[in-house]
Parts: sequence; C-alpha cells; structure tokens
Amino acid sequence: MILESKQKEDIIIYDAEYEDDGKELKQVLKGRLDFSSRLLSKLKRSKSVFINGEYNKYHETVKDGDEIKIVMDEESNHFIPQDIPFEVAYEDVDLILVNKQPGIVTHPTKSHPDNTIANAASWYLMNKGVNCKIRFVNRLDMDTSGLLVIAKNAYSHHVLSQQMQEDKIEKKYIAFVRGVIREDKGRIEAPIHRTSADSIKRIVDENGQDSITEFKVLERYKNATMLEVKLLTGRTHQIRVHMEHIGHALIGDTLYGKDDGELIGRQALHAKYLYFLQPRYRKEVEVEASLPEDLIELRNKLQNM
Repeated sequence: MILESKQKEDIIIYDAEYEDDGKELKQVLKGRLDFSSRLLSKLKRSKSVFINGEYNKYHETVKDGDEIKIVMDEESNHFIPQDIPFEVAYEDVDLILVNKQPGIVTHPTKSHPDNTIANAASWYLMNKGVNCKIRFVNRLDMDTSGLLVIAKNAYSHHVLSQQMQEDKIEKKYIAFVRGVIREDKGRIEAPIHRTSADSIKRIVDENGQDSITEFKVLERYKNATMLEVKLLTGRTHQIRVHMEHIGHALIGDTLYGKDDGELIGRQALHAKYLYFLQPRYRKEVEVEASLPEDLIELRNKLQNM
C-alpha cells in the first residue's frame, strides 16, 4: 500500500493482488482495506475511488495488478485552538498519541467548554499547517493520565475503533491501590453494569457486560501496592470498578474509594502502554508513556512510609 498525503486530502494507493482478482471493487475495499460502509458511501458521493486512473463504481471487477486509488477529502477541524501543553508520544500520517496529563478533559463539554486536549491538538496541528478533523479513538477520565489516541482521518479512526471494539489493541496501565496484594499476579472476571442511565458510577453485577482485567504486582509498600494492569476488555471505569470489587480501590479514587489528599489529588491511574496495528500499513506499533510527576511523587512517598 502506498501513501500520498496533502493538507486538504489523503490518498491511498493499493495494488490489487492475486487474491483480489475477479472480486468487486467494494469487496476489495471492505475486505482488504477495512473501509467502513459509511466511508464508502461518502466516497461514492464524491466519486473518489479510481481503478488505473479512471473513476469506477463499486460493482466493477478488480483484476490482479490493478492500481486502486482512493482520494479522501479531509473535513475541517471545529475545535478552537488553544496553546496548552501537549506531549506527543507517537505520530504518523494517520495518528497522534498524546501522553495526557491529569486534570484535563479530552474534549469540550458543558462543564468544560475549553482548555481540553481537543483544543490543544487543534493548536498543535494548526502550527504544523495541518487542517483535519480531530477524532478520538479512546477516552480517558479527566483525572487519568496517559496515552490518548487521536485519528487524523475517518479511515484510521474506523480501523482503530474496530481494533478497539474487537479487543485487539493491547492496553496496560500503572495503578497504585490501597492495601497490600499478596498474590504476584491475578485475573478478575466480573461483569460491569451501569446502575442507572443518569449515573456515572458502575458496579459489578451479573446483568453487566463481561469484563476481564489482569494484573501483576510491581512493588509492595506498607499499606499499598503498585500494579501493572492489563485490560482484556474495555469497559468504562473497568480498572477502578474491578480493583474496588476485590477490596483494593485505587488510591485517590473518590468515586470508588476515598479521598487520599495527603498522598495525591486524583485516582492513581496512568495509561502506560498501547500495542496496535498501524491502520494503513498494518505494521506493529508499541508506545509507552512516562509517568507524570504526581505519580512519581506518590511512589516516593509510599516507598518512604
């Protein structure tokens, strides 16, 4: 697969292979390149798919060696640019991975209309001369730090969201929890349920969605434990709910535990690591985000207690 990238459009060029011979163009785009039905409909309206330089409809047959070119016009960004600290942990033509600091929300809401990661990303891209719509692939709570994925185009957003939904993206976190966990590693399988439509809190309940969390102990302290946590499913508040369920709520988690203001002013959770396949090239990508200052300070406090 070959890429050309411009400010206003994104071009993918794919050379059909033996396995594609005799298939309809739509089959190749969906089966080989993972284009969504929604994006295909958009490309159809703009007549943006070509075989060997000529516009073709989706029912046309593809032959081995045909050059398929897809031109994706990019939508404009609508977030107000703001100069906010913005640590890029990884970037390519399709993605930006941000090492989000605690205390900042992902995108504007009624209670946080500005000073968000979306505003910071807008400033960052504007200064690079890139005009694209900002699409978040994952979410992090305001007080959770770590890796946040931004897609620069609809194609990469769909492919990565699909990987996320199918639990093909490996996610690891650092968590500091209350109490000493004696087992060196463990696995929590407990369904997570939303108590009501207007509640942000989740509980373990048999009516909930299947949820699996694995953990291993990194360090033990007098009354706390530092863990590496791996998510095998991606439920809202999964780590916070599961750790509270086994009696080891996150330090500083006022929703599922209690206030630990003398130690830290937020839940001690950091999205440390992501593994995924780059949406366009399918190459393996591994990214790790350094701990923020407040978690380094927390670790030092616990070690010295």
